[in-house]
Amino acid sequence: MLYDNEVENLAREAAQGDQRALGELLRRIEPGVIRHCARLLPYRMDAEEAAQDTLFAVARNIGRFEGRARFSTWLHIVTANCARSTYRGLKRRHSEQAEELPENRPDPRRVSVIAGSRLDLLDAIEALEADKPELAQALILRDIGQLEYNEVAEHLGVPLGTVKSRIHLARKFIQNALGEAYGTPL
Repeated sequence: MLYDNEVENLAREAAQGDQRALGELLRRIEPGVIRHCARLLPYRMDAEEAAQDTLFAVARNIGRFEGRARFSTWLHIVTANCARSTYRGLKRRHSEQAEELPENRPDPRRVSVIAGSRLDLLDAIEALEADKPELAQALILRDIGQLEYNEVAEHLGVPLGTVKSRIHLARKFIQNALGEAYGTPL
């Protein structure tokens, strides 16, 4: 989700209270937000729900965007948080339903290797976030948000070497968690 200078300018104007700029900003970022959510969530319907939550969060919190980092960096974090929140809600609903799954929503772990892998990855990221949030944040910005290492360092306000170390440790954590999920060391 890399955006041009025009989107960055719209974000700054929206942060200053310009409602026209906010409307145009939301219109321009929506397709990228949906694509980003779809990379994280296994079902299109869930990705669209997370994307709508993201757009609402942007509209509600744009005043907090200070412009110190790029808007696209801020948006990556908001999008990843909304997608993970949607996923946690789905997990909660699924566990409440126990063995009963809705007819139109089979358990992706039994149906699709790709969907199951995404869910396992989200579980691993959630575990990492609970254990070491600073590692999870760096990993999300780099590997999910696809930011350059220097952009991650700038956003987090830490040295480049610290970012590289955090991402390395986070990847090891995820690798181990996925190895356990699949019963094989990775």
